[in-house]
Amino acid sequence: MEWTSFDVVNKLRFTIKHKLGIKKIKVGHAGTLDPMATGLLILCVGKYTKQIESMTGMDKTYSTTLKLGATTPSYDAESDEDAQFPTEHITEALIEEKLPQFRGDIEQFPPMFSAIKIKGQKLYNLARKGITIERAARSLRINECNATRFELPELDLFIDCSKGTYIRSIGHDLGAALGSGAYLTALRRESIGAYQVANALSIEEAAEWIDGSISLDEVVI
Repeated sequence: MEWTSFDVVNKLRFTIKHKLGIKKIKVGHAGTLDPMATGLLILCVGKYTKQIESMTGMDKTYSTTLKLGATTPSYDAESDEDAQFPTEHITEALIEEKLPQFRGDIEQFPPMFSAIKIKGQKLYNLARKGITIERAARSLRINECNATRFELPELDLFIDCSKGTYIRSIGHDLGAALGSGAYLTALRRESIGAYQVANALSIEEAAEWIDGSISLDEVVI
């Protein structure tokens, strides 16, 4: 099953309600993951949902894989390639030359395939109809954007960034800066503030723990 952030919230809300025998319980998450993304999703329950806003504002880190030499409308593998470009000229030296423009305080245009609302309409709904509209640039900060693997046509990046950063847009814009194209084929959120994915429970472990089938001592936390 491909879990959405909404699916995870619903799954654990149902499990908590069933375990406690209650009809209502507040459950929310601190930052949506893209449909194809994996990694850390912080869930807050009950009175802790009041902390969601502060957690959402924390810096985040991601590891991602790009395919160079092509683009897609969604900037990731959720849609089919719509253009191909040469990659023979791309070298590690060229990548290192271009990466500094994706560090520090930058302006970024969000992708059309995003949940941002303009005049009451979510951009992805317009994008699915083939409609493209102008989007205002957003100011954000990239603390770190480093290449960790380069094997044409693939490039892996590690990114440490502020709230509101679209990793898909970084991939797309880097492809253009390289004189080619690029889109995401994998995306994993590694951390939110001090919270690390290495210390997280899987969806199944969380549900089992809530249900009382296992204890916290039996899983990595």
